[in-house]
Amino acid sequence: MAEARHCRRSATLLATSFLSLALLIPLSPPPMAAAAQEMKSINAGPRVVPVRLRRPAFGPESLAFDHRGVGPYTGVSNGRVVRWSGGRRRPGWTEFAHNYKHKTVAECASKKKLAEPESACGRPLGLQFHRKTGDMYIADAYLGLMRVGRRGGLAKVVATEAAGVPFNFLNGVDVDQETGDVYFTDSSTAYQRSDYLLVVLSGDATGRLMRYDPRTGNVTVLSSGLAFPNGVAVSADRTHLVVAETSSCRLLRHWLRGPAAGKTEVLADLPGYPTTSAPTEPAGAGTGVVVPAGSDRNGTVAAALRGFGGDVTVSEVVQRNGSLWIGSVETPYVGLYKFASLTHA
Repeated sequence: MAEARHCRRSATLLATSFLSLALLIPLSPPPMAAAAQEMKSINAGPRVVPVRLRRPAFGPESLAFDHRGVGPYTGVSNGRVVRWSGGRRRPGWTEFAHNYKHKTVAECASKKKLAEPESACGRPLGLQFHRKTGDMYIADAYLGLMRVGRRGGLAKVVATEAAGVPFNFLNGVDVDQETGDVYFTDSSTAYQRSDYLLVVLSGDATGRLMRYDPRTGNVTVLSSGLAFPNGVAVSADRTHLVVAETSSCRLLRHWLRGPAAGKTEVLADLPGYPTTSAPTEPAGAGTGVVVPAGSDRNGTVAAALRGFGGDVTVSEVVQRNGSLWIGSVETPYVGLYKFASLTHA
């Protein structure tokens, strides 16, 4: 458990920044117990192209592509979800979805100003599509679990509490593409996103992993007592979920099917803070998680990317058409890195 001890020793580093490097680790079996291998380290910083957002928006934490491969889509600091259109003569970001506050709260109507505090207009974090219906599900840190149709527009709140406890800090979300079930995390019932550092520094373990059934509207708590559950990803074979438990510097596996169904166990201890679990290609072509560099070298590691800068938080990496799209809650852009260069660097 040397990794866990390192995690506790380095907790105070979170007051300045998260570790900023990313690894890609398959979520499909076998579970991180492969033979040791030398981890490839690549200085990606100079090769990352910033795909800048329109001011004053920043912080594209989560990234998603729709059923046609259009995107990425990302939630930003002004409470909106925007879409990248790169195939046009004039590529750029356009608004895809907004929440009810942009119609009812005057300070949220402007796209040119940032409201303070951020809770005033909502803050979309995790987002994912159900490709069969085209619906996008959004985990808004303050407003709850939301859904918007394939044409975009007003995102409607579909859930705000589970087991009688209101959501307080929704974070990650993923969708089972076969059943349409939506899995998501509430990082803390004690602290909101604006106080996310206190979730780690206080040792808070009130986070929850939940499932939303779109057929009934019911929300089920799958696991509770978690220490800053962050990103969540459905495994390629749909037998389990992988959850990044940030405060504990580890990945958890929650079994959905099989003899261990309902059980949550430690999948891997890490030497730094994992943030978001995310699919790297649609339709189960491959799944990855974003964790800090220097992770368990006994895992199946493709490469470690470094050089993003000490103050940059890498929150999600999505592979699409030979490129890595890199999200960060701290930057005014989405990073674009040509994945082909990983094998030639």
